[in-house]
Amino acid sequence: MARGSHETIADARNADVLIYVNGALVPRDEAKVSVFGSGFVLGDGVWEGVRLHNQKIAFLDQHFDRLYEGALAIGMDIGMTRGELAAALYRTVKANAMESDVHIRLMVTRGVKSTPHQDPRLTIGAATVVIIAEHKRKAPEADTVGIRLFTSSVRRAHPDTQDPKLNSHSKLNCITALVQALNAGADEALMLDPEGFVSTCNSTNFFIVRKGEVWTSTGKYCLNGVTRGHVIEIGRGHGIPVLEKDFSLTEVYGADEAFVTGTIGGLTPVAEVDGRLITEKPPGPVAVRLKALYGELIENECPAPSPAPRRGTRRRPLLMAF
Repeated sequence: MARGSHETIADARNADVLIYVNGALVPRDEAKVSVFGSGFVLGDGVWEGVRLHNQKIAFLDQHFDRLYEGALAIGMDIGMTRGELAAALYRTVKANAMESDVHIRLMVTRGVKSTPHQDPRLTIGAATVVIIAEHKRKAPEADTVGIRLFTSSVRRAHPDTQDPKLNSHSKLNCITALVQALNAGADEALMLDPEGFVSTCNSTNFFIVRKGEVWTSTGKYCLNGVTRGHVIEIGRGHGIPVLEKDFSLTEVYGADEAFVTGTIGGLTPVAEVDGRLITEKPPGPVAVRLKALYGELIENECPAPSPAPRRGTRRRPLLMAF
């Protein structure tokens, strides 16, 4: 069985990657932040996971929209413009000679505290910015075997408790849900919303297929996943009915297919939910089609660079016919 939609193939090159820490590129073993850092002390920060394909970061503007909106929501100044942050991301992957099959974790925390306390006024200096780029290629078993989900008792919260659309460093609720799932022998956790309807997984967005229709949650209680949004858009654009609606676990158990979406895994089929078999031979036909369409979208977003002309060669003049 797969161990989750984020399961990747081990890559020895990751042992020697350079990590971006506040403008410096340092070896992995030397990358450090302060024990007084807001992220360490309080989980006070926001982050994004992005994908490098054909030397380009996919959908960077959308990820930046979410990052900067999250920083604004918690009253944190990132201290870098979008252009400066993009330059730092590309500087990091270039320093590591990376081109494709790369996942980048961009983390911004409020900065170093004068003492370990919640008060943001106790922050000294600028925000802490860390970029970790690693070679990551999805383990093929996840696409051929599928993953198993377990419904956690941990619910997604109302936005006045902790807004589930905020991609914050504070992920303890999701971690607790995942621990329950792992203890139950599953790969990832399925989480319900406060009304008892299906919401999302602990780190991916959840979809089912029933009678040719693709269903996902209303989105009120889940992270605004970039991959989720693109799957909804391309499905609708290619004649596949995709509905954002409330649905129950009963409807999940009776689904024809199920899959999850995320930056690393793209689309990953779900084989079981709470011990109920969804499909014997994942992925199902609808997931296969959506995965292919999403792959085309990635290639259009990040096309392969044109090969450089060989040295010493000259273009022949065009012969014009009159």
